[in-house]
Formats: sequence, C-alpha cells, structure tokens
Amino acid sequence: MSITRRSSIFDPFSLNLWDPFDGFPFNQSLLPFSRPSSSLSVPSDTSAFATAQIDWKETPEAHVFKADLPGIKKEEIKVEVEEGNVLQISGERVRENEEKTDTWHRVERSSGKFLRRFRLPENAKMGQIKAAMENGVLTVTVPKEEVKKPDVKSIEISG
Repeated sequence: MSITRRSSIFDPFSLNLWDPFDGFPFNQSLLPFSRPSSSLSVPSDTSAFATAQIDWKETPEAHVFKADLPGIKKEEIKVEVEEGNVLQISGERVRENEEKTDTWHRVERSSGKFLRRFRLPENAKMGQIKAAMENGVLTVTVPKEEVKKPDVKSIEISG
C-alpha cells in the first residue's frame, strides 16, 4: 500500500501551497512573512509605495494628519482638496540610479508613487488647511469649526 498526496486546495495535507500574493507588484521584503519562492528582486517603477503610512488624529481644535515620508522633498509631495471635502496626499519616491558595477544584497526601501485620500467631516474648515514638512514627517492640519452651543434659557419655576 502506498500513500500518495493529492494536489488539491481542499486537501489539508497537500504540499502545493497557494500564494494569494503571487503576481502582485509590491516589494516582497515588506510582507510580514517570508515567501518560499521569493528571491532578491529590485521593485519595478510601477511598484506601489506601500510605506506611506498616515496617522489621523482629532483634537478639539483640528484634524491632524501625520505622514512618515523619509527621503522625499516637500516639492515632490502634493496636498490637495478634491470634491470639496476630500483631502488627497500624493507624491513619488524615485528609485536610486543603478550602477552596472554595483551588487545589491538587499532592497528594502520602496519606491514609486503613493496616493492617500481622506473624506473630511463637515466641521472641517477647508480654506484654512496648513501643511508643513519637518525631518521627513509631513503634518497637515485641518482646523475645525467651533461647535455652536445651543442657547439655554433657564425657566423660573413658580409656586
């Protein structure tokens, strides 16, 4: 009697592994796991700049967005408002020129274009948005309109 392994996605003991990320154009070193078939490759110009991570916090006075964009100049970043209330942050990190004599051992820094959009709430003051770049961190501040407190009138109780 011989034991044979079937190659089926429904067979839990199959040796054929399905890779859901196979064929996607992103830098393999950014994955939280190692892929058995991955080899050293330089990302193409069309690869996504996946590390454009942005924090959004709300303070009593404003909505504050902070993006880590190391190595990108402020001239290479666009901060725009579209459709009246959509904040769009975009830019591009250009890949370094490769010299034919260079031997790459590891490529972990991503390159390419990035684009992030955020729908702002109604209380955002669109005309007063400010952006600043310091030490590779882009900070976009969107002031909020003051909340109008309803007028409360005390009624004297007789009797």
